[in-house]
Amino acid sequence: MSVLVLVVDDEPDIEVLFRQQFRRDLRAQRFMMDFAHSAAQALGRIGDTGERTLILILSDINMPGMSGLEMLPEVRSRRPDVPVIMITAYGDAETRRKALEHGAEGLLTKPIDFGQVRQEIEARLERAA
Repeated sequence: MSVLVLVVDDEPDIEVLFRQQFRRDLRAQRFMMDFAHSAAQALGRIGDTGERTLILILSDINMPGMSGLEMLPEVRSRRPDVPVIMITAYGDAETRRKALEHGAEGLLTKPIDFGQVRQEIEARLERAA
């Protein structure tokens, strides 16, 4: 079974960072990563994962056009089986509350703690096995 993690962020360097952090896992094909640079692009990707099983979505909150918070209810209605963790530069209580109210399973703050991201992915890999 091929499993997929979708990362949604409008910053182009995020893809490079994630690929560097998880290069061994990606080479070993433990899981695959796909990247969407907007909420609209992400919504298209969640419906077309092919043979891959989507196990986690990591999404930035602040993006041009549709924000991550605006995208979240749509993701939850289309793919209620897939957990979503929001990523933000603003880790205040109000942002956390809004993310959880909109259906996020958690909130990570920037700069991204890749150890924490790895734990989240590992937990989903165990469930998918």
